[in-house]
Amino acid sequence: MNTLIVPELRELIASGDYDTLREFLADEHPAVIAEMISALHKDEVWAVLQYAEVDIRSEIYSHLDETLQVQIVKTLRRDEIVKLLTHMSPDDRADLFKHMPEELGESILPAMAHVEREDIRRLSSYEEGTAGAVMTSDYATLPPGLTAQQAIDHLRQVAPNKETIYYSYVIDEYRHILGFVSLKDLIVSHKDSLIDDIMNAEVITARVGDDQEDAARKIQKLDLIALPVLNEQDALVGIITHDDAIDIITQEHTEDMEKFMAISGSHEDAVYMKMTILNHFRNRAPWVVVLAIFGLFSGFIVQNFEGLLMQFAILSVFMPMLAGTGGNTGSQSATLVVRALALKEICARDTIRILSKELGIAFLLATLLGLLAYGRVIFFGAGSYIPPQYGLSQIAMAISIALGLQVISSTLIGALLPLGASRFKLDPALVAIPALTTIVDITGLVIYFTTVKLLLNI
Repeated sequence: MNTLIVPELRELIASGDYDTLREFLADEHPAVIAEMISALHKDEVWAVLQYAEVDIRSEIYSHLDETLQVQIVKTLRRDEIVKLLTHMSPDDRADLFKHMPEELGESILPAMAHVEREDIRRLSSYEEGTAGAVMTSDYATLPPGLTAQQAIDHLRQVAPNKETIYYSYVIDEYRHILGFVSLKDLIVSHKDSLIDDIMNAEVITARVGDDQEDAARKIQKLDLIALPVLNEQDALVGIITHDDAIDIITQEHTEDMEKFMAISGSHEDAVYMKMTILNHFRNRAPWVVVLAIFGLFSGFIVQNFEGLLMQFAILSVFMPMLAGTGGNTGSQSATLVVRALALKEICARDTIRILSKELGIAFLLATLLGLLAYGRVIFFGAGSYIPPQYGLSQIAMAISIALGLQVISSTLIGALLPLGASRFKLDPALVAIPALTTIVDITGLVIYFTTVKLLLNI
């Protein structure tokens, strides 16, 4: 955010230099302007926006974060809100309406034109997180039977009111998709060619109830500019554009990253500075407290083997290495499996194949890290007290084998946790990573002390 511009904007508002404000609003990209003015107070933001052309004002407004949008709209007159909504794109308009107070939204609808009113009601009726909730009704269609020239003439008429016309969908009287044609195909084809012959009849679609991330991943994977969305009757009701797909993927990535770190609550992008300390505390505290309680088991295990530690003080030196290595290998395994699950590369039915692959990787890692641990004990453990009846090489062998077993178990646990969560219809990201460290610590200590006791015949 360019905070240096904030004092200048405030000075322009205070001095009434409206010509400079209009020039600023006309010259910069709406997204850049939104970023610059978002640091202002909500009243100051609206004071700036009033000097933009109404269509530019609505576009800038749509780039502001939802919290600020709602704060501003609550302060406006009904006629100002109606004008703002009328010039916003259908999907942005529906998003704003869904976040408005219910009473405010219901008071605005009667003042809007019938087409916009019904469009808002329809788009805002879809469940949050579905393709229907993020699609726009702003797309171009063509009837069958037109020539390429007629299609271009038609698009020339509707283009100013459409978000994108690069893809046009050929539909019948029931709005069933017969195919799609790109603007490029229309331009390079002979003017008398029928679009029925030009169009591509193989149309990739999504359903209104599909998960928004699945729809966005489809756009990403297949390099689509837009993805048509169908209702239960196979009628075309909207499209998801590539820019919306980027926003969805960014939002889902933010959500997964926060879940990885055991942060609950709403997972919205770019709201860190706007959230209060208390809200951050509420989001972070639950998992931290739960895992801290489970972490007490680690203390019980260490207490149970207190005599072994007193006899072999050298064992305590390598406990941090054991915990760190187990956590690292487990996290690697869990992260890769969670990502593969999110991208639909694998599913719970692939558990055996995944575990066999992870087991092979774990054996290689265990061998490498076990050898490093053995060398670490031999070269740097000579100063530690060891009972006379035991040699340093025996201790080194026991620690390295325990570490190797810890690596194998941690890797398998890291893979099993998200797979298990997926099988029981839970969020793998929310379950796997937060619980992993605690489980690996507990199992690692049990493996460590048990292996040492068995190998040293204690």
